[in-house]
Amino acid sequence: MQQLSGMDASFIYNETPRAHMAGSGVSIYDPSTAPDGRVTFKGILDHIERRLHEARMFRQRLVRVPLDLDHPYWIEDPDFDLEFHVRHIALPKPGDWRQFCIQVARLISRPLDLDRPLWEFYVVEGLDHVEGVPEGAFALVTKVHHAAIDGMSGMEMTSAIHDDTPNAAPPAEADAPWQPERIPSDTELLARASFNLALRPMQASRLMAQAMPQFSRMQDQLLRRSIKPPPTTIPRTRWSGSVTAHRVFDAIRLDLDELRRIKATVPGATVNDVVLTTVGGGLRRYLLAKDELPTDPLIAMAPISVRSEGERGAAGNLVSGMLTTLGTDVADPRERLVVVREATHESKEFANAVGARTLLDFADLMPGGLMGLGALTSARLSLANQMRPVFNTTVTNMPGPRHRLYMAGAELVAMYGAGMIVEGMGLIHPVMSYCGDLTISFTSCREMLPDPAFYADCLRAAFRELADATSTE
Repeated sequence: MQQLSGMDASFIYNETPRAHMAGSGVSIYDPSTAPDGRVTFKGILDHIERRLHEARMFRQRLVRVPLDLDHPYWIEDPDFDLEFHVRHIALPKPGDWRQFCIQVARLISRPLDLDRPLWEFYVVEGLDHVEGVPEGAFALVTKVHHAAIDGMSGMEMTSAIHDDTPNAAPPAEADAPWQPERIPSDTELLARASFNLALRPMQASRLMAQAMPQFSRMQDQLLRRSIKPPPTTIPRTRWSGSVTAHRVFDAIRLDLDELRRIKATVPGATVNDVVLTTVGGGLRRYLLAKDELPTDPLIAMAPISVRSEGERGAAGNLVSGMLTTLGTDVADPRERLVVVREATHESKEFANAVGARTLLDFADLMPGGLMGLGALTSARLSLANQMRPVFNTTVTNMPGPRHRLYMAGAELVAMYGAGMIVEGMGLIHPVMSYCGDLTISFTSCREMLPDPAFYADCLRAAFRELADATSTE
């Protein structure tokens, strides 16, 4: 048994019927590189089964402490059933991008079963008329609960099911055979909880002793104005209220070299700054078309990994975050990039001063039962419609592989993300890179964003506008 951290457990406690806490990924494959130029569902099942030992989360399920008096535990699921987790569907003809996005949205709208390992794979066939994708391609839509992984640790699962060549031999079996675990009784879990709760005051004292010098330094830096606090004027938008249980999904695909060219035109800018500027431009276009653009700029939360070198294979979430402007109040795209670059630099300095890892440790002290009750109460009373937003959207960057990958011999040709939305924040932009491409995806509530294809067009237009504004020709 392995206990979840406070941060990981918070994704369990905060799950509601309208906002479940699963992140998703979308991978598209060309089967022509596989033996005989085809891939079968049975072959994919066999491929994954041979690699289950490569990622610890494949066969681990949750066990919750009664009344959530302490954080849950992972155990090796004695009832693991691979065919429950890997499923098979197909698009009807013609099999175009719009059909695929609608199907992805339906799949990610469904919550995961919290009594089984917290992941599902959907093999989707029939992608015959998707631009930039070979005819006969298939996709793998993955759903994984955020309690199990963050963006960085999620690459463990990606690595587990992919090979570097189409004809790679199956990996060697793990030295120790897999052993399921007995599900502990409520009495055992409560006994563990009693012991952990007795230690909680000492843990709090230790963390406070670590944090006080950091908070003191941060206060001194704020007084000397060597760092700036995060933005506090957060405008309300159509994405700031209560979400429904229904999702939309779409994405755009960009040339990574073009993003690098653009970022080089502004000293100190990064590829992530270019992405944030593109998202800001897309949001500006969309809200202008709806006559809803606020005077104040929209604010994005950008997750920051605090995973050390020694924790690269660690389970769960080791992330903090920073708040930064998206420059939606700036009409000129190059000027917007300058504003975003300055804002992200200031936000990173503030996050470093606060001590993001220390704040993450404080999550272990959170009372789980009260957190869950608070989340359900907020959802039932639609408090998000009354409270000021903390930020407007999330833009999360997940660097992907730089070399070609293969699954069951089929070449991976494109990768996209599909994130989770919550009460008060109904729009997320996962960003992924792979072999010279960068994709900006978005997930939203169907009521908040009824026209996802139009918003995707806004993002494309914003990127073209930024590229033109930074062109030297």
